[in-house]
Amino acid sequence: MARESRRTPLTGSAFIRSLAALSNVHAPASQDDFAQRVTQWFGWTHTFALSAALSDAPSPATEPGAAVRASADTDERECARVRAGLVALVTRTAAAAEPSADFTVHRRRYIACQQAMESQISPLRRRLRASLANGSPAQAKLAKLDSVMEEVIGAQERMLLTTVPGLLQPRFDQLRRAQGPAVQGDAAPQAPSPAGPWLDTFLQDMRALLLAELDLRLQAVEGLLAANRTPSSDRHE
Repeated sequence: MARESRRTPLTGSAFIRSLAALSNVHAPASQDDFAQRVTQWFGWTHTFALSAALSDAPSPATEPGAAVRASADTDERECARVRAGLVALVTRTAAAAEPSADFTVHRRRYIACQQAMESQISPLRRRLRASLANGSPAQAKLAKLDSVMEEVIGAQERMLLTTVPGLLQPRFDQLRRAQGPAVQGDAAPQAPSPAGPWLDTFLQDMRALLLAELDLRLQAVEGLLAANRTPSSDRHE
């Protein structure tokens, strides 16, 4: 099954594997080629923008000076700061001082983490693109490509990620039922089971899923950061 998951970036991601583990199923191999599915997300305006980014031929960049190198170092530190801050937020969320047996509470907490990721990662991505635009011709082209891809794939990603908090509820209910019914009989009202080991397990699962989602959201940032680390001797085409 591991061999199949490497056939496509989607099934091979830690995020998808985490979702599959929550539902106790294997992540299936995609039936369509990933590139083919991406083309279905492009409108004609996106196609023109992508074509312009691919065909653009910027003038050769000069050797980076101290200011450019200092900017790259600053970007590196900012990326590390944002990641560390979001990891800390996820950890605090999963270790809430007031654990609740009401799933709605955890859903709200998950969504709050997603909103924090979006509000901090998007500006960071734009910042890295601006830095790359001042680099080599290849780096400037990558910055333009990433802008187009964020507009197209980013919209799809955001739409899909909004469904994730709801996908946690079956796992929450499963763990709560496994502890034992709070009341007897199918006709009896379903009162939440008190907090206990089952809730600790759920919070650990939620933390793992949030961290996997954070890694997914940071993939483009990591790619731009890696491009920004290109040695100065390679900054000319």
